[in-house]
Amino acid sequence: MSTTITATTAPQGQAQPITAGDILRLFPEIDSSLASSASAATNKAGSGELQGCDEEQVRLMEEVCIVLDEDDKPIGSASKKVCHLMKNIDLGLLHRAFSVFLFDPEDGRLLLQQRADEKITFPAMWTNTCCSHPLGIPGETGADLAAATQGVRRAAQRKLDHELGIPSSQVPLDKFKFLTRIHYKAPSDGLWGEHEIDYILFIQAKVDLNINPNEVQAYKYVSADELKEMFKDVGLSFTPWFKLICNTMLFEWWSNLNNLDAFTNDTQIRRM
Repeated sequence: MSTTITATTAPQGQAQPITAGDILRLFPEIDSSLASSASAATNKAGSGELQGCDEEQVRLMEEVCIVLDEDDKPIGSASKKVCHLMKNIDLGLLHRAFSVFLFDPEDGRLLLQQRADEKITFPAMWTNTCCSHPLGIPGETGADLAAATQGVRRAAQRKLDHELGIPSSQVPLDKFKFLTRIHYKAPSDGLWGEHEIDYILFIQAKVDLNINPNEVQAYKYVSADELKEMFKDVGLSFTPWFKLICNTMLFEWWSNLNNLDAFTNDTQIRRM
């Protein structure tokens, strides 16, 4: 049996369009917080901290990151914007992330990217193949290490496609090797920064690239020696997490690229 809602003040025979208020009155079990938060985010997109920023990058700041305690246990979720404001980071807000290192299986060269100028955090910096966040959505969350690792693998597939146009079929989930997690904090500027537990993923794969220029302005494959030479170039800048990984563990892992068993599935969180 259907119900037609009309307003008593509408002209005779003319139905008044149903409103959000009508729906919420008839169905009080509906949770209106999603609509409220989406509306608030839309209203703020062109003002405050994000004023003047690229429209697509502002939209991505509405994505929902996984908020953690220092033991990598999820305690909730918050927008990417909230998680990356330094005023919140300085109060201890911490979220989950991942860093993918993709190598050519024939010559072992590492695929690097230079972040687009449009990026809100760390624009124009060189970094590893792909760095991003699992979201608070089905399939990318996880409370224990095994589930969380599978979640970041799915997120890695998603972002490799989004940023570099790599089809998921070329980077199957089971080819990602999880090495370890690092916990670090780094400012981008006075307003934005990172405070993450970052899952490190290695993968060897032949891939086709279709670069998203809103995310990536340049890319290149490099050998270990070529990367070391890049670090000597004062005209280049690098993301802080990439420099941390390179200065501590990357080159040892890289030299054992075809024999990583001793380095994978580390259960400890490395504090940096």
